[in-house]
Amino acid sequence: MADGGGGGGAAAAPAKPSELSRWWDEKLDFYTAFLQHLAKVIPDIYSDEMDSMPEKEEEIIQMTILYPLEWYLFGEDPDICLEKLRQSSTPQLCGKVFKGGETTYSCRECAIDPTCVLCMDCFQNSIHKNHRYKMHTSTGGGFCDCGDTEAWKTGPFCTNHEPGATVSEEKNLECQLNEELIAQARKIFPSVIKYIVDMTVWEEEKELPLELMTSREKTDKYYCVVFNDEHHSYDHVIYSLQRTLGCELGEAQLYTTAIDKEGRKAVKKGPYIVCQEAKEDIKKHSSNVSQGALNVKVLHADIMAHQKFALRLGSWLNKLLSYSSDFRQIFCQICLKEETNSEKPCLISRLMLWDAKLYKGARKILHELIFSSFFMEMEYKKLFAMEFVKHYKALQREYIGDDHEKQISVTALSVQMFTVPTLARHLIEEQNVIKVITETLLEELPKCLDRNGKFNFQGYSQELLGRVSAIIFDLRYILISKPTVWTDKLRDQFLEGFRSFLNILTYMQGMEEIKRQIGQHIEVDPDWEAAIAIQMQLKNILFMFQEWCACDEELLVTAYKECYAAVMRCSSNNYSWDKTVIHLCGHTLESKRFKVSADPVSIHLPLSRMLAGLHIQLSRTGVITRLLEFLKSEEFQVQVLIEYPLRCLALVAQVAAEMWRRNGLSLISQMFYYQDVKCREEMYDKDIILLQIGAAYMDPNSFLLLVLQRYELLDSFKRIIPTKDQDLNKQCNTLIEEMLQVIIYIVGERYVPGLSHVTKDEVTMREIIHLLCIEPMAHSVIVKSLPKDENNETGLEKVIHKVATFKKPGVSSHGVYELKEECLKEYNLFFYHYTKTQHSKAEHMEKKRRAQENKDEALPPPPPPEFSAAFRNVAKILNCDIMMHILRTVLQRALELESHLWTEAMIQMVLHILALGLLEEKQQLEKVPEEEVTFDFYHKASRIGSSALNAMNILMILEKLKGIQQLESQKDMINWVLQMFETVKRLREKSYLPPVAAAASKLESTKSNEMQRIQDKEKAERKRKAEAARLHRQKIMAQMSALQKNFIETHRLLYENTQDTQGRDAMEEESSPPIISYTRIALGPKRGPSVIEKEVLTCILCQEEQEVKLECAAMVLSACVQKSTALTQHMGKMLEFSGDKIDPLFMNPDLSCGTHTGSCGHVMHAACWQKYFEAIQLNSRQRHHVEQVFDLENGEYLCPLCKSLCNTVIPIIPLESQKINSEDALVVAQLLSLSKWIEIVMARISGYNKKSTEETQPIAPSLLNKEIEDTSSDFHSILSFGVQPLVKYSNSIKEMVVLFASAIYRIGLKVAPNESDPRIPVMTWSTCAFTIQCLENLLEDEDKPLFGSLQNRQHSGLKALVQFAAAQRITLPQSLIQRHLVRLLGVLLPSLKVESTPSILDVDLFHVLVGAVLSFPSLYWEDSVELQPSCISSACNHLYLFHLITMAHITQIILTTTTEHPSAQIQNDSEEAQAAESFCKEICRITNGCYSQRVPGWYLWDCIKRGITSYLRCAALFFHFLLGVPPPEELSIVSEENQFRALCGYLSLPTNLFLLFQDYWDTVEPLLQRWCANPAVLSFLKGKSTAVSYPRKRNKLIELPDDYSCLLNQCSQFRCPRSSDDETKHPALCLFCGALLCSQNTCCQEIVNGEELGACTSHAIHCGAGVCIFLKIRDCKVVLIGGKTRGSFYTAPYLDEYGETDPNLARGNPLHLCHERYRKLHLLWQQHCIIEEIARSQETNQIFFGFNWHLL
Repeated sequence: MADGGGGGGAAAAPAKPSELSRWWDEKLDFYTAFLQHLAKVIPDIYSDEMDSMPEKEEEIIQMTILYPLEWYLFGEDPDICLEKLRQSSTPQLCGKVFKGGETTYSCRECAIDPTCVLCMDCFQNSIHKNHRYKMHTSTGGGFCDCGDTEAWKTGPFCTNHEPGATVSEEKNLECQLNEELIAQARKIFPSVIKYIVDMTVWEEEKELPLELMTSREKTDKYYCVVFNDEHHSYDHVIYSLQRTLGCELGEAQLYTTAIDKEGRKAVKKGPYIVCQEAKEDIKKHSSNVSQGALNVKVLHADIMAHQKFALRLGSWLNKLLSYSSDFRQIFCQICLKEETNSEKPCLISRLMLWDAKLYKGARKILHELIFSSFFMEMEYKKLFAMEFVKHYKALQREYIGDDHEKQISVTALSVQMFTVPTLARHLIEEQNVIKVITETLLEELPKCLDRNGKFNFQGYSQELLGRVSAIIFDLRYILISKPTVWTDKLRDQFLEGFRSFLNILTYMQGMEEIKRQIGQHIEVDPDWEAAIAIQMQLKNILFMFQEWCACDEELLVTAYKECYAAVMRCSSNNYSWDKTVIHLCGHTLESKRFKVSADPVSIHLPLSRMLAGLHIQLSRTGVITRLLEFLKSEEFQVQVLIEYPLRCLALVAQVAAEMWRRNGLSLISQMFYYQDVKCREEMYDKDIILLQIGAAYMDPNSFLLLVLQRYELLDSFKRIIPTKDQDLNKQCNTLIEEMLQVIIYIVGERYVPGLSHVTKDEVTMREIIHLLCIEPMAHSVIVKSLPKDENNETGLEKVIHKVATFKKPGVSSHGVYELKEECLKEYNLFFYHYTKTQHSKAEHMEKKRRAQENKDEALPPPPPPEFSAAFRNVAKILNCDIMMHILRTVLQRALELESHLWTEAMIQMVLHILALGLLEEKQQLEKVPEEEVTFDFYHKASRIGSSALNAMNILMILEKLKGIQQLESQKDMINWVLQMFETVKRLREKSYLPPVAAAASKLESTKSNEMQRIQDKEKAERKRKAEAARLHRQKIMAQMSALQKNFIETHRLLYENTQDTQGRDAMEEESSPPIISYTRIALGPKRGPSVIEKEVLTCILCQEEQEVKLECAAMVLSACVQKSTALTQHMGKMLEFSGDKIDPLFMNPDLSCGTHTGSCGHVMHAACWQKYFEAIQLNSRQRHHVEQVFDLENGEYLCPLCKSLCNTVIPIIPLESQKINSEDALVVAQLLSLSKWIEIVMARISGYNKKSTEETQPIAPSLLNKEIEDTSSDFHSILSFGVQPLVKYSNSIKEMVVLFASAIYRIGLKVAPNESDPRIPVMTWSTCAFTIQCLENLLEDEDKPLFGSLQNRQHSGLKALVQFAAAQRITLPQSLIQRHLVRLLGVLLPSLKVESTPSILDVDLFHVLVGAVLSFPSLYWEDSVELQPSCISSACNHLYLFHLITMAHITQIILTTTTEHPSAQIQNDSEEAQAAESFCKEICRITNGCYSQRVPGWYLWDCIKRGITSYLRCAALFFHFLLGVPPPEELSIVSEENQFRALCGYLSLPTNLFLLFQDYWDTVEPLLQRWCANPAVLSFLKGKSTAVSYPRKRNKLIELPDDYSCLLNQCSQFRCPRSSDDETKHPALCLFCGALLCSQNTCCQEIVNGEELGACTSHAIHCGAGVCIFLKIRDCKVVLIGGKTRGSFYTAPYLDEYGETDPNLARGNPLHLCHERYRKLHLLWQQHCIIEEIARSQETNQIFFGFNWHLL
């Protein structure tokens, strides 16, 4: 609807819309008045194309033209009229036009063909949502078929478009257009449409049409306009514009984007001469960087303005047409009306014919206009289709000459018309569209024919082939729906089209002949792809023509005659009269003299194969009985028919025998496709059928003579020519094998409807059975291996459940189908669709299975189905003389042990042929009486081959072959064949066995029993051997397992990076000898001893072992330090990365961004690592052109062993042995209370202050002028409770400590290295605390116990990290450490009065704990001697620090606890609950009522337990790895209640935590008052600010819908916030925070630190500190981002019903969320393995280097 709005226009016409409409009404000629008005106002409105203001222009257009037009049309306020029309008219057809990238849906159960699709809205509101459907991404230009009754078998309407769904019929009648309105439309529409068409097809560059010229003087104002093409890249255009215009890169990019998007863009404004010069410059620069110049024009400003408005008028008309069917019909009538006395075509034809010359933007609007008018009215759709077909050749010619994509060409509309069944019939009957399409194809296929008059595709461009294939697709669309009723006219027109198609096939028959290269290898491989590609595209069309012919008996007969005549014509042209007569076994044959190895041969025989298909249709429909009526027997030249396919198969055999090696890869590729599933149905399979036709109609001996001649094997079976040439012998043997294989296929392959009485489903089942005999397969693999019909269906789903069972997928594997046991009997060793590899694999699997079941290894063929009547004679080739000669000769050679003349495969095939012959005879004997059976295979095989004295029959030879060692593997099959001979013999004899033959029968029975006993004995022997072999294997495996375990134990660290599985977690120190329970306390005077094991590690680089000692050279662990938001409480919060300003000492409790340190667990000598890193650097400098996975400048490298991405190393520092004398410790504990400890600490800090004022800045300035109140504690009091000498470290360890600390600082703060920066120790403590929190979070998330569950890599990494953090202070000035400690203590002891100290609500207290514990030894520093606290002093320090911080944390939890509580919980009056209430009252008193207790004590205690557990777990991990005290066993199991008690015990806490406050109340109360009196705390309590509550939420990836179509629906509604156009975007969903972003689009690119980044990459910086996971919804792919330039694709967590992912929605099956895979993705994030996964992916898939990840 056109919206109103203010604005002004040209002053010449009345200003108000209503007045202007009346002014038009007064004019006699509306067209002239309308054009005059446009001529005056349009140039002024679109006055500046370079700096246009679209909103202002649109406002003026509305008020000066469009709104008046609507007034003139309706005669009243158009808003009211349009609203009435909108409410009353719901079109039956949806008519939504798809944009590129939009999701479409097709119902596999109800759609007439795959081109019938629904848009998202219609699909969601249709019955098809619950059917088997497919999802696909549209390439653009399609059309929603909702409401089209011809497109759907059932459910053609969605609920929105169902007739009568929205308005009643009466109401609709009321709002039909009145005659006056229709008359106005008939008056206005012609002028509007003519203006649109005239301006769209206007060719002049300087002058407008006369009607649009005004009296004012013409201005010299021109534009240099660049048009889009598909030859020049973005960079080419940008380069040309920059060189010509001298503009900035950003401006050139904007121009280029507009050119690509709209199709054209004005890049320069000025006088004609200036623009002409710019045009020539752009052409010159663009031709320098590409083969051709850019298309550039100089257009007058007025022409640009009118053309721009013509498209805007088209959009207005498009919207108007959607309101009323009457409007649409009027529009169609005007467009189809031909001008009187004019040779010009109608308006719509003019637009179509001009389409290829239009630019993108114009095409898009005009195509939408066609969609919204002609395609919404069936009657006019038919008329439009007729116009389309009338100009079809011209349109296709223009399209092939154009370089734009198919979807923006008018020829793409063909699918909308040709797939409508009634319309297709009409076009065939009235315009013979099949003939039109085939003639167009003939014109556009290569004009240059070879000397034989055949197509020659040599040098045919791939682009041209792609455009020609569009015509082939149109032919497919026309044929996609077979007619049910045939009229004479339809039959005649179809036959004419069929003849035209046969003409194409005639040009293809025998094209691109190849000749065997002898001597020198071929220099250049000929082009073969084009011919094969045409064959692939024609495959379904050939089949559809055959299906159409089979619909009508008369049609089939006529088509067969036509096709046969065409084949004969082709054959006679190439048929030489030079013939030869061949003899064998008393049989002769006259045939053409031809050698495949010497003469030209072609694999392209579509005409012959079409005839084979029609012959099968004759057989299937029963019409074949009339064959000799319309083709006399003397006319039916079968030998000529089979000549060419036989040559093809002989060529395949010779290629297999490596006789054509010198012909290069092109021939091998052709042979591959000849038998591949994409082509075989209309190539290889049809050739086999042609040979079966030959076998059915020719004398069997003559047929085999011809086969032997074409395989060039006559001499091999006439006599043995002794030769010492092994290559020739090998060639001959391969040829015999290939020939025998083809004979097996001719006789045994009967699963073709028409060849035998089988159904299509049975054929599919057989294909699936043989595929699953190879191995269990995924659904997609089976689908790829099955041929697709014209609807892209394989028929798999209908039958798969009958032959296979589905095995569900694992977390990383896909689901597979396994063959049912009962279907194994259908396995045919020589299945004709097996490749050689598949044949071997299937045979191996089948024999392996039979061995496991203790069965013999015989693999006889399954009984084949009976041939249909027309093919019954095929079986006769089995028992003809020449066949017997072939079989006998091969077996005889094996018996004579002439190893160079036979192979085991040959014998196997002969046995298979014998089995087929015996099965055939057995089936016939069981079906009819013996005297009626003419098939006498048994007698022929029993006959002696010659009159020689030593001559034997086949049975005798087989008996002797059983004893040959080389045929041991075929022994079972020989026995099976001999047994089958006996069976057939008994069947022949049983019907006429006389009484006198009873004795003979008994003797025969005895003989049979004897044979059975021998076989049973052989089976028992085989079983015994199999059992012995199994026991031997078992013994060997046990020995190997023992060796493997020993090796793993010896080289434990080599395996530390392997992923732990459930039930096999890595063993840590927890496996140390048991310690008595009272020692399992980590803090205080009762602290247990450290459990330290001797640590001997092996360097993965030099493989030398070394014990880890303080005085030895350093050993290091590979490590990766990275920023992380895995624990953030405000996901999506913008992060600050101004590294120079960040103070990292206090971590905010929301943990918005921390520094995580991980390790792969692999150990190296520090020196070895440095050499390795230097070697990588040197190698990188030498190969600077090779892009690396890692960034060496930032210290990155790949672990030498596991290839994990690392960026630093952690020095391995041994745990210091600490043991406490319990008696001394208890004495110290009695003397040193908390208050005394605080007093001593304050005294020590005050003393340092006094000492440092003269030299440096004081560590606590606030204490300078303050005297210590209690003089009993002085500066040295802290030393009286125990000190010890400082631990000495080797220089090597110190160097590595400095190196690692510097890396943490550099990466954590994103700053340059600076070893003197005071923040270095702070970053160490921070990463230590954050890493522990991450691991605790991970263990809780995985529901694993706190101890004993870490992977080896996590355990060794954390242990090294904590020990490093403890040791790092030795490399830094102690005054620096002291200053940091004072600031940390300032949070707990407000009396220190440290400036800028945050409140307890604004710090994460576990970070404070780690920092305070690790920095506290700095208070023991003395000038004269290097000291550190003794074990007892440390125990007390740790205890009081921990107790103080724990009390602060309890206060934190209480202050932030929500007042809402669940009333359903059982209340209890426990001691803890009462203590909680009492404590809250104290808080209330201290805060003067700001904190008011509104919750009961039991709830508070529950909140405290839940809130503090994470902190206690982190503290337990920290102190365990710091001190080495083993934890209680309860922490090695998952138990919530026992866990809390065990944690309290291990950390020296009472289980009633409030006892801490009671014990220390006098000391804590003043602290509590200071904590609660902080302004920030009071602000929070008064509701003026927010704070993090406890327990903190554990982050998870966002919730995804179960059904993927819900995501697609969400995606379809996505609109880019920065783009005003309606172009489809590529939305990416952030799985961290749920933000939907516009990826890979220039509209959302941002400049970050001077670098241009895409929406996803810039979002990742703020959301995940550079690391993020996105789901590309339209592509169904997960993208992992690990920095600005690093990323990889990852499988999406959505699977179809077959357990497979579907990238790019290629298969289109419905997808559902796999929670296990999504969980795996979540763990990838929480384990901080995203960067590692990206590095591994890029290492294995180097192709991704070409992807611009920074622009994602």
